[in-house]
Amino acid sequence: MESEMLNKLSAFIEENKGKRKFTQSVDLAINFTNIDFSKQENKLNLDVNLPNGRGKALNVIVFADEKRIVDAAAAAGAKVIPGAQIQSMANDKSALNELLGSTLLAQPSLMPQIARSLGSFLGPRNRIPKPLIGSDISTAIGAASSTITLRSKGKNLPTAHCSVGTESMPVDKIAANVDAVFNTVAKKVGKQNIKSMYIKMTMSKPLRLI
Repeated sequence: MESEMLNKLSAFIEENKGKRKFTQSVDLAINFTNIDFSKQENKLNLDVNLPNGRGKALNVIVFADEKRIVDAAAAAGAKVIPGAQIQSMANDKSALNELLGSTLLAQPSLMPQIARSLGSFLGPRNRIPKPLIGSDISTAIGAASSTITLRSKGKNLPTAHCSVGTESMPVDKIAANVDAVFNTVAKKVGKQNIKSMYIKMTMSKPLRLI
């Protein structure tokens, strides 16, 4: 991040942090120009691993039956849901709400079952679990809890929003997260098509960065 932008971000964080009785999230909004998001090839669906995490603990739920995955997920602090419970969750409002508030991963062989029972609920909300591929389950869970997803907003609106941390994080770590998001988006759409970028806290006014 260029020094001028870093100074703006630092002043903004300093001015607005500590003013609420809770830890505010720091959010990023990116606006685009000259892109037709009604075209499928232009739609955003980007996973970005934040190098410094989100700044807060997130619930991770793993759908799994295989002992190796179950044990690794439990050791990593994730909640494990066995395949036998998937179908009953479709009519459990409390369980469905918990899924919406969590990062979801799944044993690949359970993906068809999840799609049948929960797909109509999770699909439209872009919450379908990501399949756990590879042998290092603990690393995959850690990476998932630090990953945000940018998607096109609403009816092809030329904007995208995401969280890049919390007010309690050092400014340089927030800045690195912002850079990770910006660079990923710019690679997809081209820097020339990024019209503006704003930062804000949960209860603050936005600040234009570019």
